[in-house]
Amino acid sequence: MTVKAVTAHHRTEESHANLPEAMREAVDAFARHLSVERNRSTHTVRAYVSDVVSLLDHAVRMGGRSPADVDLAVLRSWLARLRTAGAARTTLARRGAAARTFCAWAYREKLAPADAGQRLASPKGRRELPGVLRSDEATTLVTTPTREPDENPALVLRDRLVLELLYATGIRVAELCGLDLDDVDRARRVVRVFGKGAKERAVPYGAPAEQALDAYLRRGRPALVGPKSGSALLLGARGGRLVATAARRIVSAAATAAGLPHMSPHGLRHSAATHLVEGGADLRAVQEILGHASLSSTQIYTHVSVERLRAAYRQAHPRA
Repeated sequence: MTVKAVTAHHRTEESHANLPEAMREAVDAFARHLSVERNRSTHTVRAYVSDVVSLLDHAVRMGGRSPADVDLAVLRSWLARLRTAGAARTTLARRGAAARTFCAWAYREKLAPADAGQRLASPKGRRELPGVLRSDEATTLVTTPTREPDENPALVLRDRLVLELLYATGIRVAELCGLDLDDVDRARRVVRVFGKGAKERAVPYGAPAEQALDAYLRRGRPALVGPKSGSALLLGARGGRLVATAARRIVSAAATAAGLPHMSPHGLRHSAATHLVEGGADLRAVQEILGHASLSSTQIYTHVSVERLRAAYRQAHPRA
C-alpha cells in the first residue's frame, strides 16, 4: 500500500476501535459477510469497511450507539459533511453505495428496524472517458524492452509476456498475476481467468502473445522458478508469484522506454477494449472478454470511440 493508503488504514483502525461495542461487532460481521458470503476481494472489503466505519463514527457524533441508530438523517448528514470537506462526486457515490449495502445487510440481520439506505439518494459519479493508446502506440509499448537484455534475459522474456497478455486479453492486473500454468490453453489460445466474485471466464489471445508465452515458458520461467513458485505462470525475480505492483512497474517502464505517456495495466485494458470496439467487435463479446457484470460498464468504450472520431473530424475537416 502507498503511504497515503497506510495512513488511511490506520485511521480506520483507530476509528473502529473507538466505536461502541455493538457497532464494532456489526462492522466485523459485515466484513465477514462481504468476504465469505459475497466473495468480495480484500481490496473491496477494506474499502467498504472504511466507508462504514466513517459512517458509524459520524453516527456516534450524532448520539448513536448501535446500527439501529443509523437513520436517513444520519446518512444525509454524513454525506453532506463529506461534500463540505471536498469529497469528489465519485467518492460520494462510492460511499453512498457502501452505506446502502451496509444498511440493507443490517436490516436483514435484524440489527436495524428499517433499511434506511433505501431512501438515500447520492450523486452518481461522472464516468470520465479513459485515456487510451492508439493501436500503433500499443504495439510499440508491448514490444519495447523494459530492461537491457544482458541484465536478466529471463526477466526480459517475463516482462514481454506481461505486456502482451495485458493488451491481448484486456484482463485486470490482479487476474493476470493470479494465472496458473494450467489456466493457459495453448491449443486454443485461451486463458482461464477468475475475475471479481471468483467468476470464471475464458479469454482468447493472439499469435504475438503466444510467441511471447512460448519463449517465456522455454527460456524464462525455468530460470526464475524456485521453491515458492508453485503453479504460478508469471514469476518475480525471486521465484515467487508476480505481484500487481511489479506488473504496474513493468508497464510504466515500457511506456517510458517507448517515449509514451504514463501507462498502467488498467490503461492497457482500456486500450484493448477500445480497439476491439473500434474494430467492430460485438459489445456483448467485449463485455464477456472484460468480465463486466453489466453491459453498461462496457458501453463506455463506444463513447470513447465516438470521441476519437470527433477529435479526428475536428482536426481534419475544413468546416468542423
